[in-house]
This record gives sequence, structure tokens and C-alpha cells, in this order.
Amino acid sequence: MNGFSSKHIAVTAGAGSAALLVAALTFQSLGYAPCELCILQRWPHLVAAIIGGLIWFFGWKRWLAALGLIAALCATGLAIYHAGVELKLWLGPQHCSGGVSGLATMSTQDLMAALEKAPVVRCDEVAWSLFGISMAGWNAILSAGLSALWLASVRGRRREAGLA
Repeated sequence: MNGFSSKHIAVTAGAGSAALLVAALTFQSLGYAPCELCILQRWPHLVAAIIGGLIWFFGWKRWLAALGLIAALCATGLAIYHAGVELKLWLGPQHCSGGVSGLATMSTQDLMAALEKAPVVRCDEVAWSLFGISMAGWNAILSAGLSALWLASVRGRRREAGLA
């Protein structure tokens, strides 16, 4: 395994999720308000970071690494979904993508109530990008990389034991 143990790989993956959380919170502190999908994407990273910390503290366990892999895959899936919403490849949630169903049949009072409930930050608009890739896109790319690390951790002990 090139000198890296399964534990080190899992802890690195967990630290990567923690770093993505810190980056998200940093962007938020700089005035980039998160949309609902942005916030949703943070939860799997929090879980993966906690699992990485548990592995660092208590030692590597295959089932913990597998949970880290599941969390990272969830983060990847949510980020891909969000990036697709931003690219208009598919529709996002109605309440954060600007759509109001039944607009033609709504009374003025119902429309005003729907507008008051609508989030300020839309899920289908890119707030920031680098090299033409949005934050959700970067999250998808980096989360996929973290998923690969978690997978290497899960599979690694089998190789170390000569079982693969």
C-alpha cells in the first residue's frame, strides 16, 4: 500500500471532509450565503469527518471505514445533483430553484405567502466558480476523490493481510 496504512488513509479522508467543511464555512463568512442544497451537502462531510476522528482515536475498523465511504458517496451524490441543478441539467427542489407551482391559480395572498417562505439564495444559481466550475462542482470532484480514499481504506486491510 505504498507505506500508507488503512488507518492513515481513512484519517486523511476524514480530514479532507473536515477541510471541505472549513472551506464552506469560510466562504459563508466571506458573504457567500449557502442555499438549501449547499447546507444539505455539509452533513455527509460532517459524518465522514467524525468517522475519520473516531478511526484516528480508536483505531481502524472496517465497518467504520465503510460508513465513511457511504458518507463520502452521499456527499458526492448530493454535490453532483446540485451541480446538475446549477447547470440546468435537471430541476432542483421547487422551493429553492425559483419555481412556484400553481402560479396561475394562486391568489395574491397565497403568492405573497409563498414568496415569504421562499429562500433568499437560489439553488440553481452559481454564486462562485473557479475555472468555470462552481462550488458544487468542486465539491463533487473533491468528494469523489475522498470516496476513492475511503474505498482504498476499506480495501486496504485485505491487501495488507494478503486476502485480496
